[in-house]
Amino acid sequence: MSLIVSLVLPVAGLLAGCNGDKSGDSGGVDDDSGDTGVTAVDPNHDDLSMPAEPTLDPDSFTSAAECADCHPDHYAQWSRSMHAYAMVDPVYQALVGIRQADLDGTQDQFCTQCHSAIGTRGGEIVPGFSFEDLSPIVMEGITCEACHKVARIDRVYNSGHVLDPEGPIRGPLTDPEPSSFHNAAGMEYSDIFESAEFCGACHDVVEISGLPLERPYEEWTTSPGRDEGQTCQTCHMPESSGYAATDTSTVRTLHDHSFVGVDVPLLGGWATPDEVEQIRARIEELLATAATVSLSLPDQVVAGEQLDVVVDIRNDISAHNLPTGSTFLRQVWLEVIATDALGTRLYATGDLDANGDLRDYWSSLDQYGDDDLISLSSGFIDAHGQPTLFSHLATEHTSHALSPLYERTYTLFVPTEGAAPGPITVSARLRLRPFPPYLLRLLELDELIDKLEIYDLDAVVGEVSVVPSE
Repeated sequence: MSLIVSLVLPVAGLLAGCNGDKSGDSGGVDDDSGDTGVTAVDPNHDDLSMPAEPTLDPDSFTSAAECADCHPDHYAQWSRSMHAYAMVDPVYQALVGIRQADLDGTQDQFCTQCHSAIGTRGGEIVPGFSFEDLSPIVMEGITCEACHKVARIDRVYNSGHVLDPEGPIRGPLTDPEPSSFHNAAGMEYSDIFESAEFCGACHDVVEISGLPLERPYEEWTTSPGRDEGQTCQTCHMPESSGYAATDTSTVRTLHDHSFVGVDVPLLGGWATPDEVEQIRARIEELLATAATVSLSLPDQVVAGEQLDVVVDIRNDISAHNLPTGSTFLRQVWLEVIATDALGTRLYATGDLDANGDLRDYWSSLDQYGDDDLISLSSGFIDAHGQPTLFSHLATEHTSHALSPLYERTYTLFVPTEGAAPGPITVSARLRLRPFPPYLLRLLELDELIDKLEIYDLDAVVGEVSVVPSE
């Protein structure tokens, strides 16, 4: 079986991934192994986000639990968000542990500079640190004042925000009302809270080697969404009307603090089953308009001859790539299955092995068993030219993502030998999974695998009549 791929829009840059190049071109996405214009930071410290000596006192920050007294709705949203989950996430902790072991703790601040800026700048993240030894405010992760004490953005990557723990509470309200709780430091309007730069300061990540890892902000800067006035907050902090605090009668424009993306908490007890279902429903709502899959089939095929199946995938997101963020962890792939009139499978790509993994390099049961696999995810290559899961070992980062509003066309060849009389049914769906099962097994987190969700971004079904050969 073979595969032909073409792009609807011509773009520059040929990508090759660990599974071989099936894209023919990048769909507007550049290979991340090239020059980024970003100078690699000192592996041991960075004056802004990974200081060698503490630059603030963690005790000067207020716990989110205290904010809940006046802002119960904001707190309830945040408390089940990935921001609150940032330091307790078992997957994150396991990945940090591998980096610690590989590098003898010399780069322990790299991941925590965003996951807990307070702890990293406050001197608690020392070489060989243990999560069990960190203070409660540090384990709150991206807590309220980790954002609302930001004075300015000095760079739009790697925790590029300047924290001002003794300064006022800052936010997007132009006319904040006086509050006895905030009187000591005061409150102040800041336009950075409505900017994409505010989010990009942490969500764009460059490895210590200089290799770009996550680039949603960089993608946004050249996107149609930016031209339309969209920011990260437009989708990930949607607006509503209500009261910003319990002690006010002023109706405000509020922003949701659930920060919905594609993740649900996997840690047992972190959220109730009902809360997890609510998060999943929000994710499905967010993804409902993310992509379109189109299927082009002939009206008929002669029995025994090859059936050409043409599939188009379009990224309907106007502000960033599909996928974006931690694309080296995210799985986005196309499943195409063809069956005859009796339900016998004639062809499949994008199906899963018995472990629930794609049949690619990382499958322990059927490595490279899916020659036609169409994946939009990215992958790391190490100095020996081998795939790796870990960014600190990577020298290349190759992406197959679709740029905003781009479309890519794939042609698949389905054999029809032995097909039963009657129509052939072809189904295609674009699927997304936050983590692959093989990663959780590698991290010895097998018990979390059953909690992984697969989301279908779009699906389509078509039929082809089979006519007898002459």
